[in-house]
Amino acid sequence: MRRAAGARIVAFDLEKIRAIAERVTVSENLSLVDVELKGGRSNPLLRVYIDKPGGVSHADCQLISEQLSAILDVEDPFPGRYVLEVSSPGLDRKLIKPSDFTHFVGRRARLVLREPVNEERVFEGRLTGFEAGRVRIDLGERGIREFELANISKARLVVEL
Repeated sequence: MRRAAGARIVAFDLEKIRAIAERVTVSENLSLVDVELKGGRSNPLLRVYIDKPGGVSHADCQLISEQLSAILDVEDPFPGRYVLEVSSPGLDRKLIKPSDFTHFVGRRARLVLREPVNEERVFEGRLTGFEAGRVRIDLGERGIREFELANISKARLVVEL
């Protein structure tokens, strides 16, 4: 979707877009994984990630894109021109919400910390859970470690072949 150039985007608008996307995905029995805004002021990209058990299809993405586009046109929480993209989170999906860390217990993940622990910022291992704001990860021979969710700047699943 492309619209005429306009005002800059504020965080409040992204939260409103997130709420709209949540309504649309839930109404279609899908889950909203994330909403992100990429690109510069001249070519912003609004990316919406959706999921469902068994994975999403191209038809799911198209359906959500069409519905979301129509609502965004009417409610206009995103002034100006932008491109809307709806996709699956992929095999190496980001882990964002606390529920992500419990849902993917047993899967390999890579965590990047904001503040280093013992002079290390990157840890890779198998997720073992989430409790009381802390992510648990099994680092193999290095044992199980816990990290405050607030100290994790990036977390992704690691694709295992």
